[in-house]
Amino acid sequence: MAATFVVALALVAVGAFVVSLLRDNLFHREELTAEMNARSVAGQLAAGTSTAVLELPVDDPEELIQVVAADGEVLSASPSLAGRPSLLPPPEDVEPSPSPSPSDTPSTDDDDDDDDDDDDFDDDTPPPPVDQGKVGGGVAFETVTVEGLADEYLVATLTATSPSGERMVVYSAASLAAQQETVDGVVTSMWLGLPAVLLVVAMVTWLVTGRALRPVAAIRAELAEITAGDLSRRVPVPSARDEIHDLAVTTNATLAALDAAVSQQRRFIADASHELRSPLAILRAQLEVAASHPELLDLPATLGDVVRLQSLATDLLLLARLDAGEKPLGGTIDLSDLVREEIARRAATDRLPVRLDVADDVTVPGVRNHVVRLLANLVDNAQHHSATAVWVGLAGERGYAVLRVADDGPGIPDSDRDRVFDRFVRLDESRSRDEGGAGLGLAIVKDVVAGHHGRITLGRAPQGGAEFTVRLPTTPPDTDPSRPSG
Repeated sequence: MAATFVVALALVAVGAFVVSLLRDNLFHREELTAEMNARSVAGQLAAGTSTAVLELPVDDPEELIQVVAADGEVLSASPSLAGRPSLLPPPEDVEPSPSPSPSDTPSTDDDDDDDDDDDDFDDDTPPPPVDQGKVGGGVAFETVTVEGLADEYLVATLTATSPSGERMVVYSAASLAAQQETVDGVVTSMWLGLPAVLLVVAMVTWLVTGRALRPVAAIRAELAEITAGDLSRRVPVPSARDEIHDLAVTTNATLAALDAAVSQQRRFIADASHELRSPLAILRAQLEVAASHPELLDLPATLGDVVRLQSLATDLLLLARLDAGEKPLGGTIDLSDLVREEIARRAATDRLPVRLDVADDVTVPGVRNHVVRLLANLVDNAQHHSATAVWVGLAGERGYAVLRVADDGPGIPDSDRDRVFDRFVRLDESRSRDEGGAGLGLAIVKDVVAGHHGRITLGRAPQGGAEFTVRLPTTPPDTDPSRPSG
């Protein structure tokens, strides 16, 4: 509707301009016709032609000519003005150019005093030129109405002086009826054609807009049908390579990411519920037995279950925060000191000794508690699988802090090296929950590394077991874009 209104305004503006231009051109044409006729008659009068034998250049009955004396007497007129008074009062402010004074014509006879005709001056002198009248230089135009004739006439007024000095006024009139009729016809045609043009514009706009917005309507309808319970549906992608196509592709990519996130969240909730159910059930059974038979309560075992339950809850909370993209305040961490301190702190409780190879002054930006958790989980995993010892190394390499944790256990099969970082994954399913964990340790390591813009790889250690290699940037990524990617 808005497009049709704009087109209507544009057509009206263009139509008004065209009509104005047409009217001016037609009016100028009538001016030119009237002036040419007036000058033709005035030229004859200035040449001495009598008003009785004037040739009036009237080819159209709508063209009028009058020759009027200075006192207002009509001296000559075209047939349409025969017997009519002067079209206009004789002008008082338009003066013709002054006529030259007539001179006496010298005699052509021989001089009476000359006896010899060969000596007469008149014999060899040409006759003087015949005197000519004048035509006024200025043409005045005026629009008048002639009773009994067309509605309006454009009158050109021009003065002329005959060779004898007689002053006359020439009126040449051109009808404006044809001009007005032409303009009226054009205006009428425009007004009659405008609704048809607007109808065509409205239909074309409706068809084009409807076709262009049809994919948008399909996308909107599909989005309205998509709910949280079924995020696997996708919006239709139009074949045209335009902005709507790009919008549909982006929408589907967003839906795919949302579907993956929701699916991961559902799996996480299901796995967490499963993992929490067993320790809670055991703890409940122990408390129920203790309520009936206090002497049978095994406090150390119960305390161990509570500790494991607390550890599981802590792991789940940390994963939830990492998933939410929580970015706690961090700073620069002296990773060399951190590794030495944490290994020394746990030396009394570790099953196997830890052999260190730590370079000095290796620092990284990050959250200290998260990096401590990363190191602890890797060492715990190595302690569970190693046979004789755990090896921890730290070095600086090309803008990265490289942390390696290795064991001499059975290692991890190549087919499981990607799966080992998934949540709630335990490669040794026969291992009891008391001896092992919930399968969240390496998943937390992976998320912490990603949160610090690093990466982790798994390979075979020189000792024969598994070796985890963590690379953390030593400067924030946005401050050193030229740093190699590792």
